Amino acid sequence: MTTTPQAARRASPRKRRPSAPDPSAGLLPQTEPVRLLNPDGTLLPARADYPEPPVEALREMYRRMVVGRRFDAQATALTKQGRLAVYPSSRGQEACQVGGVLALRDDDWVFPTYRESMALTARGIDPVEVLTLLRGDWHCGYDPAQRRTAPQCTPLATQCVHAAGLAYGESYQGRDTVALVYIGDGATSEGDFHEGVNFAAVFKAPVVYFVQNNRYAISVPLSRQTAAPSLAYKGVGYGVPSEQVDGNDPVAVLAVLNRAVAHARAGKGPYLVEAHTYRMEPHTNADDASRYRDAEEVEAWRDRDPLTRLETYLRGRNMLDDAAVAEIAEQAETYAAQLRERMNSQPTVDPLSLFDHVYAQPTPQLVEQREQVRAELAASEEDA
Repeated sequence: MTTTPQAARRASPRKRRPSAPDPSAGLLPQTEPVRLLNPDGTLLPARADYPEPPVEALREMYRRMVVGRRFDAQATALTKQGRLAVYPSSRGQEACQVGGVLALRDDDWVFPTYRESMALTARGIDPVEVLTLLRGDWHCGYDPAQRRTAPQCTPLATQCVHAAGLAYGESYQGRDTVALVYIGDGATSEGDFHEGVNFAAVFKAPVVYFVQNNRYAISVPLSRQTAAPSLAYKGVGYGVPSEQVDGNDPVAVLAVLNRAVAHARAGKGPYLVEAHTYRMEPHTNADDASRYRDAEEVEAWRDRDPLTRLETYLRGRNMLDDAAVAEIAEQAETYAAQLRERMNSQPTVDPLSLFDHVYAQPTPQLVEQREQVRAELAASEEDA
C-alpha cells in the first residue's frame, strides 16, 4: 500500500512553533496595588520583590510627614488670613509627598506640580521660599539649580517634558542623576504626559513618573478621564515598566519608589508608578469639594490615614514611643510658628520685575510693554 505525501503529513506529529516572547513581559503592573501594611498598621507577609525599607528610614519618613502635615495646615490658615493668594493642600497624600523625596539622593532632581509644597519642605527647602509663588510675590522663591528642584508647575504635565530632557542630558554626560516627576491623575490626560514619557522611553532617560491618583482632577472623577484598569497600565503603551501602590501605605510607597529609582539609575530607562491616594481637603481654598463628592467618601478615606498607619507600625517595632511622638509634634509646632511669624511681613514687590527673566534678550514688544507699565506707575505716583 502506497502512502500519499498528504497522508504522511497527517500521520506525523506536528512540530510546535516556538511561542513568540510576550512584548508586555516586565512592563505591566500588578493587578492589585502593592501593599506592605494593613490599614491598621500591622505588617503583611514579607515580599521578595519589594523588601521593607530600613526602619530608620521609615522613622525619618514619619517625622517629615508629621512636620509636613503641620506645615500644610498652617499654609491653609495663611490663605484665610490673606497671607497667601491660594494654597493647594496635600493633606492625605503625605506618604507620597515625603516618600518621593526620600527615595532620591540630594543630587537628583525633583519636578513638582503646584500641590507639592509639602514635598519641597520635606526636601529641606525654606518654607517661605516654597510659598513665594502662592503668595504672588515671585515666579519661584528658591534657586532651582542649587536645590535641584524645578519651579512648581501650574500648567498640567509640562514638567513631564522638562524632566525627560534634563534626565536625558544628565545621562548623556555620563552622570547617574535621576529625575522624579510628581503628577496628578488629571495630568495623564494631557499631551505633555504622552510626549514626556514617550521621549524618555525611546532615549532611556532616567525618569520616574510618579502619579498621585487622588481620584479627582479638580472636580472631574477618574472615571471621566480614563477607561484603563488603572493609570499604571498606561506605561505598557510606551514600553515603560510600571507599578501601582497603595499611596496611603508609607512603607509600600517607599519600597516601590526605591525600586523605580534604582531601575532608572541603572540606565534601564523610565519607570511609571501610580499611587492610589486621596486629597482630604478641597482642590484649593477657592474650591467647594462638597459639590462633587460626599462626606461619606471623605470619611472612608480618613480611616486610611497614612500618618496613623505608619505611627502604629513604628510603635509596634518599638521605634516610636509617647516621648518620641511628643518630641516630633513639638518640632512641627515650632516649624509652623516660625513660618507664621516670617509670613507676617509684607513682601516688597516691584511691578516692573514682571518683565525680568522672560527672555535673555528682551524682545521689542516686551521693552515697549515695560515702558508702558513704567509710565502708568509714574502717573499714579504723581496723582497720589
